[in-house]
Amino acid sequence: MTYDPALDQAIHTTGVLRCLECGKCTAICPVARYDGGFSPRVTVGRALVRRDEELLRDDRLWACLNCFQCSEVCPADVDYSALTLAVRVEARRRGQAALCTHGEAIHVWMRMMTQPELKQNRLDWLKSGYRGQGSGVSSLSPDRQPLVTASTSDTLYFTGCAPYYDALFAPLGVSGTRVAQASVRVLNALGIEPVVLADERCCGHDFLWEGDVERFLQLARLNAEMIRATGVKRIVSACPECVRALKMDYPAYGIRLGVEVLHLAELVAGSKVQYPTSNIRSPISTVTFHDPCRLGRHLGVYDAPRQVLEQLGYQVVEMRHNRRNATCCGTNGWTHCGAANKAIQVQRLREAKQTGAEAMVTACLKCQIHFKCALMDAPMREELGIEMVDLVELVAARLEA
Repeated sequence: MTYDPALDQAIHTTGVLRCLECGKCTAICPVARYDGGFSPRVTVGRALVRRDEELLRDDRLWACLNCFQCSEVCPADVDYSALTLAVRVEARRRGQAALCTHGEAIHVWMRMMTQPELKQNRLDWLKSGYRGQGSGVSSLSPDRQPLVTASTSDTLYFTGCAPYYDALFAPLGVSGTRVAQASVRVLNALGIEPVVLADERCCGHDFLWEGDVERFLQLARLNAEMIRATGVKRIVSACPECVRALKMDYPAYGIRLGVEVLHLAELVAGSKVQYPTSNIRSPISTVTFHDPCRLGRHLGVYDAPRQVLEQLGYQVVEMRHNRRNATCCGTNGWTHCGAANKAIQVQRLREAKQTGAEAMVTACLKCQIHFKCALMDAPMREELGIEMVDLVELVAARLEA
C-alpha cells in the first residue's frame, strides 16, 4: 500500500490517532443528520486504516461545513476540520474539486482578484445616494450625513466581497452594499473615520477551506501589502469569515499583519455609543440571534452581538441551539449545496420561528443569504417565514432614528 506523505503528516498533526471511535462527531454533525452517506467518523476511520484513495476521491469530502461542532464534543480533541482541509488540499492537487453552486460566478471574481495588476472600482458604494447593483435599495439618501473615510487612520474597514454579492442575491432582498454602508456609518458614529482600501481583494477564506491554498496565499499577500502600507493599528469587518482569515489564517500561513482584528459587533459592544431615543418606530421588539459558526465556534465571539441587541433595546430570546451549540446556516464556500443543506436551513428556521421572535438577527451576510434562499420555496416561506436582518444594519438604523 502506498501512503500519501501529505496525509501521513496530517494524520499525526490533527490527532487522528487519538480517536476513541465513540462516534460523537457524527452524532452532532448537521450534514450527517440529513445525509446518511456522510460521516466525520467514517472519514477519521479511513485515515486511521490509511485508505488514502477513498479519502481523496470521495465526493462527500466537500460536504463538510467546517462548522467545528464536531470539535466541540470530541473527547480526544481530534481536529477534524484541519484533517478535512489537509485532505482537500491533496485532493485538489490531484485534480479533484467541489462545484460552485452558483455556476462558478463567485469563484471567477475571486480568481480575478489574485491578479496583482487588477484595478477595481471598489469605492463607489461610499457615495451618498449610491445604489448597489441590482439592490434596488440604498441605505443612503440626500438628507443623511455622507459616509466619511480617511486616507490615514488607526482603523481600517475591511469590506470583503459584500458589495459584489448584490449582483447575484438582490432577488432575495439581500444587499451587501447596504451592510458595507451601514458598517461605515456605525464607525462614523463611534468617532472613527476608517481607511477603506480602493483595491482590496477577497480575504481568501473560501479558497483556503476548499483546499486552494495557492490562491488563498496570493490574495493574502496582496491584502497584507496594502494593509501594512496604511499604517493602521486595527482592522474591523462585518464579515466573520474575513475576520477569521485576517486574524487566524493569515498568521497561520506566515503572513503577520501586526494589527488587532475585530468583528464590528465587538467594537460596538465595547463602545459607549449613544443611540437617539426620539422618533423610534420599529415593529420589532423581540429578536433571536443566529450565531454564525465563524464568529462563534471559530472566533469565540458570543456575548458581543447579544450585548449590542440589548443596547438597542431589543429583548433577545434564544433558539434551542445557541452559542456553542448553534446550528450552522448549512452551506460553506458556495459549494456542495443540496437537499441536506436545505434541510439544515429549514430546521434552523423552524427553531427561530418557535422562539416567537419577530426577527432573526445574524452578523454574517452569508448566513442571511442562505436562510433567505431556503425561504424562496413558497410552502417553507408560509410555514417558517421570519424577518431576517444583519446586526450592523439594525445598529445603523437606530443611529439614524
